[in-house]
Amino acid sequence: MDSQNSSDIQEEELFEHHKVVAPNGQKPLRVDKFLMNFIENATRNKIQQAAKDGYVWVNGQSVKQNYKVKAADEVKVMFAHPPHEFLLVAENIPLDIVYEDEALLVLNKPAGMVVHPGHGNYSGTLINALLHHIENLPVNSSERPGLVHRIDKDTSGLLVVAKTEKAMTHLSKQFFDKTSEREYVALVWGNIADDEGTIEGHLGRHPKNRLQMHVFPEADQGKEAVTHYKVLERLGYVTLVSCVLETGRTHQIRVHMKHLGHTLFNDERYGGEKILKGTTFTKYKQFVENAFKILPRQALHAKTLGFVHPVTKKMMRFETELPEDMTTCIEKWRAYSQYNQ
Repeated sequence: MDSQNSSDIQEEELFEHHKVVAPNGQKPLRVDKFLMNFIENATRNKIQQAAKDGYVWVNGQSVKQNYKVKAADEVKVMFAHPPHEFLLVAENIPLDIVYEDEALLVLNKPAGMVVHPGHGNYSGTLINALLHHIENLPVNSSERPGLVHRIDKDTSGLLVVAKTEKAMTHLSKQFFDKTSEREYVALVWGNIADDEGTIEGHLGRHPKNRLQMHVFPEADQGKEAVTHYKVLERLGYVTLVSCVLETGRTHQIRVHMKHLGHTLFNDERYGGEKILKGTTFTKYKQFVENAFKILPRQALHAKTLGFVHPVTKKMMRFETELPEDMTTCIEKWRAYSQYNQ
């Protein structure tokens, strides 16, 4: 191999590629703003810098950040990032372990912690912490050590981690077969009409914003998704609700509740960071903005987790209390709703 080709391959390994084809009906939009809708954790400044460096292309031609993307344009961007071997580094990060034995551990993930390394999050993740805590973690089909399932960065709550190959296989099958038990507690906008119900609708990537998931009523798109919900407490302009997952799709509860007309409180990705219900009074606006500050993330907590132990074959069930940011926000809404009855 000549030195030129060797150099090209090394450079190729040091870049993260993203390719997006603008959907039909795409109105002209600056390429930096367009890419913000498709690349998770990429700041506008980073995209603009990539364009200045000549690493943003439209239909094979390098463009500046003010290029207007149109329907059917093929947009490609490259970002520098650490080589793959640096992504899985053990880091001494404290873990809130609820249960642990030789086969598995159950932990309570705090909001704000990313589960596995990826674009924009190369350290400080749950996997970095697990690699420090456990030697020789088994790897799943996506090459992610120990992971049987995952929860979003800004969702708190329970996760089970496999410590052996046998546990990985056994637990993964339970999640695939929908026999595991997963209950979440969410605070959502609005007063849900029914005390309980089931939301069904295939989930897939949003056709215009790839960072969002979308409910497709027809079964020919997306994957089957089923969420059972039950109202826990009505708090005026918001509702506290229990959501039990029958399936486990990306953003499932967040998308299903929005589809029902009740977006999660302060869920920025799905519009819940806006005042969606209530009055126009200035005092109410100030109240909601203070509640956002108390709970600066989507109001979602993985409260209950149940599964059959891969070795003992006994049913195990774990529960956690709601974290302080959620309980404080709920108490604030409770007091407000009682005062304004």
